[in-house]
Amino acid sequence: MKAVKVFFSLLILAILANNVRLISQWSESRGVYDDICYLRQAHLFQRFGWHGLDTSLARETDGYLAGKLRSIAFAEWNEPTKAPCHTETADGSKRVMTPPPGTGFVLALFPEGFQVVPLYVLANLIIAGFALYGLWRARESASLALAAVFGAASIYFMINPAKASYSMAPTMVVCALVGLCTARLFVGDDRRRLLMIAAVGVLLGLSASFRIANVVLAAGYFLFFGVSFLVGRNRETFAAGLTLGLAFLVGMLPVFAANLVNSGNPLVSAYGGQDTAPPSLDPAVLRAYLSDPQFPLIVVACIWTPLLWRIANHAGVRQLTLLVGGNLALNLAFFATHPVFTQYYIIPVLMLSFWTMLFAAVFTRGPAKEVHVADGPRAPEMISRIPN
Repeated sequence: MKAVKVFFSLLILAILANNVRLISQWSESRGVYDDICYLRQAHLFQRFGWHGLDTSLARETDGYLAGKLRSIAFAEWNEPTKAPCHTETADGSKRVMTPPPGTGFVLALFPEGFQVVPLYVLANLIIAGFALYGLWRARESASLALAAVFGAASIYFMINPAKASYSMAPTMVVCALVGLCTARLFVGDDRRRLLMIAAVGVLLGLSASFRIANVVLAAGYFLFFGVSFLVGRNRETFAAGLTLGLAFLVGMLPVFAANLVNSGNPLVSAYGGQDTAPPSLDPAVLRAYLSDPQFPLIVVACIWTPLLWRIANHAGVRQLTLLVGGNLALNLAFFATHPVFTQYYIIPVLMLSFWTMLFAAVFTRGPAKEVHVADGPRAPEMISRIPN
């Protein structure tokens, strides 16, 4: 097995090196409107510090936005009211940016004019680290095969489709982190269960700072822990759900702060139009997903989840598949009924699902253990003490 691990490690590193080569040639002026807004948010943070949360066009006194729009040949670059991904607040007092502040914040960590390349290189390095970790933790041939195939694919996904939006680079990293913590929650040390739940909650909340749609990634988690409480109705399930909810709110604080500054209400975002339209089944959107490379990945996820349930020899892994399956179903339902289609909308929940199931597979060893009570053995509760 060591020879196989060495071979696939070299393959992952080769894909990583090729990614870095390609990324190093990227331009920050590729004509995508959302790119300009993420870069403007980064510019505001570098110029004003945390006061950069205020994205009002009234602060556009140095011509940064106009210069960026002119560089991509935007016809109305000198007309502020026509600036893309900006909207007027409900009271009409100002025009602000619609994206949340997280992507701009991570871009602001790098020098202006050289922000996208280092962001993507760093994100690729982190994902490669997760892939290698999963590969070398695998102890059985099946989990090794999964780690090898998905590890190599995960690096490829950091170029396509992750390059479609700057928000995808940090999102992909968070999905890997949440997947690792979720697997540890169900297949790890029970003494750290609440700590893992808190980590998952904070990370899921923070993911919404990069893409507001990432908030849907938490849907399956709240469903699972909510049903667990309804079934168990005990202190343990209540503490688990409460911990997740409070941690999620902590992770959402940057979004709440940005909403408060820009729209005057922490619960009201600056988004409007199609992005806030009610759910509806649009045949054109469904056809777009069916013909997109996202669809085969959806099929793989929908096969892998029940298959992991069938072959799981660990009680915690079966509970994990319930969470993954519910989260996948809720996210697919949301985006299938969302009036806007892109080539990367489904990717975050797929990556979260794949990383979670991969780490569960490589962490699991030995048969599941029964939980005993005074009147004999019974199946573990949905959120019970999870055996090692």
